[in-house]
Amino acid sequence: MLTSRFLRNRCGAELTRAERMALENAITDILDIPARTTLIRAHEPVHVSTLLVEGFTSRYIDDRKGLRQLVGLHVPGDFVDLHSLPMTTLDHNIATLTASKVAIIPHAQLRRLIAQDRELGLKLWFSTLVDASLHRAWLFRVGRLDAVGRVAHFLCEVNARLEAVDLSDGHSFTFGITQADLAEACGLTSVHTNRVIRQLREAGLCTVRAPIVEILDRPALERRGNFDPYYLYLEEKSGARPLRAKAVR
Repeated sequence: MLTSRFLRNRCGAELTRAERMALENAITDILDIPARTTLIRAHEPVHVSTLLVEGFTSRYIDDRKGLRQLVGLHVPGDFVDLHSLPMTTLDHNIATLTASKVAIIPHAQLRRLIAQDRELGLKLWFSTLVDASLHRAWLFRVGRLDAVGRVAHFLCEVNARLEAVDLSDGHSFTFGITQADLAEACGLTSVHTNRVIRQLREAGLCTVRAPIVEILDRPALERRGNFDPYYLYLEEKSGARPLRAKAVR
């Protein structure tokens, strides 16, 4: 099923089989998109929502000089732009980072589903609230952590999110983004990011050899990145670390 990874292992929000079938039946198109393709531009009207089936996409904002800042990352199973349903336009751009497959659901179909099934509507809302939680974590990461902590936190987050959808074994995953992408996600330069990757490797915490990320010491990497997966709202059965009320120090 194209929707099999949507809300997989999310606390109290996994879809029933009937709900997944309803979403499947609402899909009107399946597209294979090349890497580095802009899917949605800021301020342009949006009439469909996009479910990421394969690959990685980003939310990004360009400054007046054309320099890009990544403000969000989507992994398989994420609704990339579900919030466009009530907002109709976005304040940022969305583009593929890698070759991707997406499923398209028109807003008219989503409105019909929400009107017919209150519980499904609440779960779609839950998905957008998780996006908001991710944005807060990204603000914390860039605003309060040093360079090594930012990269460590980011890699821990991606690992936990992929583990929840069975695309990481908890210690190794395929992540075909560039070092420049990683730098832009962490608010660093590419040169600085290269030094950080070397430091993480020399400390025995992880290695990044595109497209494979290997986590050598997960607890230590989480401590270095001040990472607590609570904000991801994952079930413990997903293999992610247990939910905690206090951040790792």
